Amino acid sequence: MAVRAAMEMIGVPYSWGGGGAHGPGFGIGKGAKISGFDCSGLTEYAWARAGVLIGTTTNEQWRSGIRIPKEAIEPGDLVFYESDPRRTGPEHVAVAIDATRMVHAPYTGAFVRVDPLDRPTFLGVVRPSASAANVGRLDGAGL
Repeated sequence: MAVRAAMEMIGVPYSWGGGGAHGPGFGIGKGAKISGFDCSGLTEYAWARAGVLIGTTTNEQWRSGIRIPKEAIEPGDLVFYESDPRRTGPEHVAVAIDATRMVHAPYTGAFVRVDPLDRPTFLGVVRPSASAANVGRLDGAGL
């Protein structure tokens, strides 16, 4: 369900700080005049459609489930990237389509799209879990 929801958003503009559990929305700063998604807004939306709240930021999502090895990626898993090794958390998140492709909102000026999953800045994989401490199960009232 999460993969399908994210794939339905292909072509929606990137909006820094935009989007979330309810869908595309106006962002902040560079995204203030653009209705769309940033990377974590897209993943939050996709998993909310699947009935699981994973948090709104990349860092919250990094802690929203269980870490799994790259070799065990399944559709819907969250894949994280970080280009600065001095940082303690991820700077980008996407939804895995399969073991080789992801759907994501890449950067300002781009649109939600499918890209190869394997890249040098790969950080790790998280499988969202309704039992994680900061994750809630939607009961229908939340959306």
